[in-house]
Amino acid sequence: MNTPHRSLGEHRRRLSALADEILRLREALPRRERLLAGLAHALRAVLAASLGYWAARALGLEQGYWAAITALSVSQANYAEVRHSSRDQFVGAMIGGLVGLGAATLGHEHYLAYVLAVMVGMLACWLLNLGAAGRISGVTSTIILLVPHAGAFWQFALFRLGEVTLGATAALLVTRLFDLLEWRWFDDAPP
Repeated sequence: MNTPHRSLGEHRRRLSALADEILRLREALPRRERLLAGLAHALRAVLAASLGYWAARALGLEQGYWAAITALSVSQANYAEVRHSSRDQFVGAMIGGLVGLGAATLGHEHYLAYVLAVMVGMLACWLLNLGAAGRISGVTSTIILLVPHAGAFWQFALFRLGEVTLGATAALLVTRLFDLLEWRWFDDAPP
């Protein structure tokens, strides 16, 4: 059975229409339900950020705020969305870290090295069909190449990757726990 091949433009239009419909449905919720959903999301996000931050600090990473930032940025309404967002964060941080590290080794004093690192990292993510990871790659290269720091570039890159991993893992754990609690409280099908 052959399925008709859809163009990339058609997929984008359908995804855009689906996103618009989800937004419309969310806005159609009564104010009380929106408040409760927002409260649950905020609680989930702050718990994940706290877990990531304190885990990084417990491991001796002095800038645990990167783990908290990552946890906040990947926090979503359900586990599947957090898993995808976490994957993008990790892949983007890995590629941005490697490319940024290479650029730092070759010419960290030159702005052109920074520009090329961001572009190479973003292109690599697009080639892997992970465009959203490209933004993270660019941010990671920017942090490595433009944020002042003490110590070796490789150590700085490795610590950022560790903190990103801790933040994403914290968001995954907290979201999974919330999903299980919601399933138990509301007696829905297990996630």
